[in-house]
Amino acid sequence: MRILITTDSFPPGCGGSGWSTYELARGLRDRGHTVVLMQPRPGEPRDTLHAYDGFQVRRLAFAAPDLPFVRNYFKHERLTRLLEPRIRRVVREERIDIAHGQHVLTCPATVAAARAERVPVVCTVRDYWPICYWSDLIHDPRAEALCPACSSAMMTRCVRPRAGAAWPLALPMIPYMGATLRRKRRRLSDASAVVAVSTAIARDLAQRAPELRRTRIEIIPNPVDVAALAEIRAEPPDRAADPYAIYVGKLAPNKGVAKLFAAIERAQLRWPLVVVGDGPDRAALERLGAAARVPVSFTGWLDRDDALAKLRAASLLVFPSHGPESLSRVLLEASALGVPIAAMDTGGTSDIVEHDVTGLLARSTDELGDAVAKLAGDPALRARLAAAARSKVAATFDTPRVVGRLEDLYRSLLAERRA
Repeated sequence: MRILITTDSFPPGCGGSGWSTYELARGLRDRGHTVVLMQPRPGEPRDTLHAYDGFQVRRLAFAAPDLPFVRNYFKHERLTRLLEPRIRRVVREERIDIAHGQHVLTCPATVAAARAERVPVVCTVRDYWPICYWSDLIHDPRAEALCPACSSAMMTRCVRPRAGAAWPLALPMIPYMGATLRRKRRRLSDASAVVAVSTAIARDLAQRAPELRRTRIEIIPNPVDVAALAEIRAEPPDRAADPYAIYVGKLAPNKGVAKLFAAIERAQLRWPLVVVGDGPDRAALERLGAAARVPVSFTGWLDRDDALAKLRAASLLVFPSHGPESLSRVLLEASALGVPIAAMDTGGTSDIVEHDVTGLLARSTDELGDAVAKLAGDPALRARLAAAARSKVAATFDTPRVVGRLEDLYRSLLAERRA
């Protein structure tokens, strides 16, 4: 097959969605398929061709002013109009059999272009962008409960903490916010199939997006390169390091970082804590870290190899996420590396972490602290959970298995088109 993948991000400088897209492209190439890649790049002055691991990624420049709401308009409605004809041209020139959009910036234009060119099109939904303007279902970072629905009333509530004192000026944008969500869902409903990366994403799409009730939704997880991570796990550490706990991720409210130190304090953890990542909450967390009873180090963002090495050497991972995680790549990689996990039970986390089988799940900050204490005090438990986690990742999330399922989906859609 000749497969077009349109993606919001791609290695080396990317987050989890970019690495998941790369694993998909690599897996398809390994199975003999031709993969063509396109990536929009906001703010870049001109189109470029980016080479990575033998792939040639067509990077498409577009303007995106750094102004609230204006930037969103340029990154969504305007970008869709810009991308659609360019994707259509690539579909024709490359004789594409099937198109696969990977995220919010690329899916709407990919669906429109593929349908116009009469080729099947798949969209992967990796977070909550079809049902939440902010993509995280959090209407107030201080609230425990998630947003029940993206109504005008709830949008008014969620604008206030994000806009601060200027929130009254943002209220006239609420009709636009509702309209852009409806446009995204209508376009997504035109896809030949939607791939939800977790049961939580599939459930919320079914419950909150009436436009998708007639759309084929398949639950197919993000792929992870188990063999490469096993090699990292087999490497001896640089030195005989003392045990430490680790957090890896963005330092932002949806990641629950406010709960991180509360859980560590409740656990009365005596190990150091390493915080890998950066974000808007870093200054506040550094103040909490300075007052903590354990040594805390903030590394900022690390390149992928360094981050995996730091994760591999940790004695346990603390995952305090507040927002409903779709399917965390950090959890997948920690599982493959054999790092014991204490995690908040949010979103698709339970697709990876089965309580007391492949990790420990918690539903409150206190429970998370208790889970950290339990892991830190029981080496046999850590070993048992780590071994089971490695087995589950290999059986369910390994790239060849996941790509094989997507390959079957592609073939079924091509067969339907021929029929």
